[in-house]
Parts: sequence; structure tokens; C-alpha cells
Amino acid sequence: MRNWLVFSLLALWGIALAAQKPYVSEVWCADLGNGQYKNPVLYADYSDPDVCRVGNDFYMTASSFNCIPGLPILHSQDLVNWEIIGHAVPWALHPFSDVKPQHGNHIWAPSIRYHDGRFYIFWGDPDEGVYQVSAQTAEGPWTEPVLVKEGKGIIDTTPLWDDDGRVWMVHAYAGSRAGFKSVISVCELNADATKAITPSRVVYDGHGTDPTCEGPKFYKKDGYYYIFHPAGGVQTGWQVVLRSKNVFGPYEKRTVLAQGKTKVNGPHQGGWVTTPTGEDWFLHFQDVGPLGRIVHLQPMEWKEGWPVIGIDKDGDGCGDPVEKYRKPNVGHPVAVCNPVESDEFDGTTIGPQWQWQGNFSEKWHYCAADKGLLRLFASPVPDDAVSLWDVSNLLLQKPTAPEFTCTTKLTFCPSEKYFGERCGLVVMGLDYAGLVLENTAEGIVLSKVVCQNADKGKTETVEESKKLAEASNGDKTPSSTVWLRCKYTQNGMDAKNKLDQHVEVMFSYSTDGKKFVPLGKTFAARQGKWIGCKTGIFCNRPAKEKVDGGWCDVDFFHVSKK
Repeated sequence: MRNWLVFSLLALWGIALAAQKPYVSEVWCADLGNGQYKNPVLYADYSDPDVCRVGNDFYMTASSFNCIPGLPILHSQDLVNWEIIGHAVPWALHPFSDVKPQHGNHIWAPSIRYHDGRFYIFWGDPDEGVYQVSAQTAEGPWTEPVLVKEGKGIIDTTPLWDDDGRVWMVHAYAGSRAGFKSVISVCELNADATKAITPSRVVYDGHGTDPTCEGPKFYKKDGYYYIFHPAGGVQTGWQVVLRSKNVFGPYEKRTVLAQGKTKVNGPHQGGWVTTPTGEDWFLHFQDVGPLGRIVHLQPMEWKEGWPVIGIDKDGDGCGDPVEKYRKPNVGHPVAVCNPVESDEFDGTTIGPQWQWQGNFSEKWHYCAADKGLLRLFASPVPDDAVSLWDVSNLLLQKPTAPEFTCTTKLTFCPSEKYFGERCGLVVMGLDYAGLVLENTAEGIVLSKVVCQNADKGKTETVEESKKLAEASNGDKTPSSTVWLRCKYTQNGMDAKNKLDQHVEVMFSYSTDGKKFVPLGKTFAARQGKWIGCKTGIFCNRPAKEKVDGGWCDVDFFHVSKK
């Protein structure tokens, strides 16, 4: 009896440990397991990353633009192994009253800071101004967004709490909204950092020497104010650091990181952070075209009052990005973990890896944890929707590797009242493609659809179709269970832009989960508006049908090598 009790306790302990085991991706893991890491540390579209440290913990956020929930919060203890712990904008953001998604708008280039027991995130909405949210813990709850500084075209904001208690904010301008760019400006905020109390003053003019200077991050060290910012454009630029003894300048400047002879084009904006052991590191992004803006980690050191980022082989003060390097010394071992990708849909909420394409409605889904599935209700599309580009209820996630496969199992149960309901698997971008099940007069039809230049109002075309279920005979609504798959592969560089990867996607389906049959041609993935392409699922119905509709039950979504 005693042995049985001991065995049972050990078994329960093992189950508990297994339940707490961190998620490790089979398609991309930056931790090499030998004390080194490889870049990128996140092969995923976390555009404009910023980072802060609290104790032994590092927290990162990134741009989310029109996607909801917005402002992802990632956590790490060594800057290499990351997990998603939540979002700072979980529901909606004014003016997210729009029915159709506002591609590329709203949440641009945030900064995350910890001050006096609270986390703060600032970002620029290019059409509204500077917003801020705060929370006692990174997991939240976060406050409602506060408009700190109104102004069209103000972007890329970072606060700085000074030694004397004053609060400063640095920002840039978006040429598309302000009609003016390539400068860095500073203004003062009130004591609780909720309102600008002075006009902005230009402190650095990058015209000529550092065009398109943007993405500034504000720091203070050894009596100097430092502004880190990229210049030269997302795909061809470099990292600049400004310094001055006065917050308004004049500022000296140096280029501290550039592509050099590496394959890391850009390298673009990011943030500086120091480990508990005193090491300095810099996180930044690299634009790789269809797969978005992926996150790199660079070693950093200070020489004669200036930072040097990457490896400075020739000693000129400007480093090159590293491909592999020793992991940061944080003073303790850290378990390997990666952001979650696959989903069994066995929880009562949608996993943190998922985002809706636009403003969220609670009427779109039901997390049926007891059945281990996600039910997507067939919601009406906007009245003037031309394609899926105009539909918000696409549930999407970022690609997480240069090559991988997504497989989902779903059961389509359309309404018997009318035809035209659809569901399926989609790869979404400025061009998109997918496998779509539709309830037609002839039955449930599976089609490979493609939409070229969706952002310009173009419509879908059908490449190939296959009938999966016969039409209803009046006794019941037809339903169909099918496995859908898309396989991402790299095939050199894009012919039009040698800096972009060429990513091809092949779609296939199965009726038994074992034998997959290709459907349609290979699709060339394309990025979205300021973001990489995304993969996901959807269920909707025609705009004219306003009454209750059918649904799609999603059993799982797996990301794998094969």
C-alpha cells in the first residue's frame, strides 16, 4: 500500500511537471543547447521590438497595428528563450469602431518601461497621436489607453524619467501622415506621464546624413542623454546613437551597427537592456519580406562613452550583426522555451499566439474546452467587403520559421437556410490564398482560392475545386470533416527585391488525416501592410444573411517540420 501511494504521488508529480513543461518549437529554436544561440532569437514578425528588465525578468513588446489583441507581451529570463504571456490591448482601441480591418494603422512602434512599481507602454497612432497604458504586472490588467499627445503623424515614442523627477518623451514623425520626417523630437510630460506639457522640439535633423531617422529609444547613462535610432530605411539602414549632456542637445552622433558583410539587412530599430550580471545587449528587427520583421539579439559594450553593437572587427566603433554567439550571462540556468504555435483548443480562451485581423466581437467564437475544439460561428462579412482582406474575423498567427507546415482539422456545419457560408485555412497578405469550404446548391465544395493585390480591391479567383459532400436532401444540413494543410518553403530570394526571401506555400487536403492531396498551384507568399503574412482560420457568411448561421468546429492547429 505504501509503495502504491509513493508511486501515485510520483506519477502525479510527473504529470504536474509535464503540465508545466515549457513549449519548445520543432520548427525554430534559437537556443543551441551548448551555451550559444543563433539569430534570429525570434523568427517571427515582432516588428519594432522594445525591451526592459525587472529583476531577473525581461519583457518585450512590439507593433501590432490593426490586429487584436494588440501589443503582445513576451517574457524571457535570458533574452534568447521567450514566451508570450499576454497583450496590453486585449479588446479594442479607439477608433476601432470600424467594421473592416484598418490594415497598417493604429499601434506603431511601442516602448515598454518599468518605473516606480509600474509597467508603461507608449506607442504612436499615426492618425491620432501618442497613447499610453500601464499596469502593476506585465500580465496585466492594463489600463485603458490614454492620449498623451494629440497630433497626426507622431510615432515611435519613448518616455524617460529623469533624475530630478521630470519626464521626457522622444518621438519621430511619419512622412505619410505628417508630410515631414527624418527628424527626432523631444517634449516634456507631466509627472504621471499622461500628458505632454510642452511642444515638441526637434533635437536632431537626419536629412542628408541619416535619412528616415525614426524609432528613437531614450536612455540616460553617466550624465549623458542617449537616443538610439535607426536610419536609412527598413531594408538598407543602420543604427545611430546620439548623445548629449542636455536633453534638448546639441547631440553628437555615431553609427554603431550596420549590415557590413553579413546577411542581416537593415538592421532596424530595437532596444538596449542590461542583464543582472551587468552585460549589455541590444534587440532589433530585420525585415525579411513575406515573413515579416524578425528579432535579432546583439552583444553590446561601452567604449569611451559610446555603445558598440555587434562585433567590431576593424575597431571603427561600428559593429556587424552576429549569426551565432554565446548566450547572455544572467547568473542562473534558463529552460529552453519558445512562443506557442500549435493549439489543441482545449482551453476556455483563445491562445496568446492568435490575433483577429481587425476589431474583435465576442459573437465570433466559442471555446468548447470540454470537447477540445474551437467553434467559429459564421459571421456576416461587411456589406462592402470585396475579399477576405476586408473581413475582421480571420483568426491568424505569425509564421515562426523560414520553413514549416500548418495542419488543421475542421468540421464545417453550415446553415440549411441559405448558401454561401464559407470556412477554411488562409495565408493572408497583400496577396492571399487558401483552402475554402463553401456550402453551395451542389453541396459542400472545397476550393483553392487566390487573391492577387487584395489590398487594391481585387477579388478571388478559384484555381481548383473538389466536392466533399452532396447537397442536403431536405432532411438535414450537409457537414464535412476535412484536414487542411499549407507547407511553407523557401526558394531563394525574391527576383524583384534581392533583400526579400521568396517563400512558396503549397496547399493540400485530406479526408482521413493520413493521405494529403495537393490542391491548386504553389502560392508565392507576400507580406501584409507593415507586417508579415499570417496563417489562420475563418468562418463567415454573406453580408445579406443577417439571421443566425452555421459554424465550423476546429479540432486542432499544428505547426510542424513536415
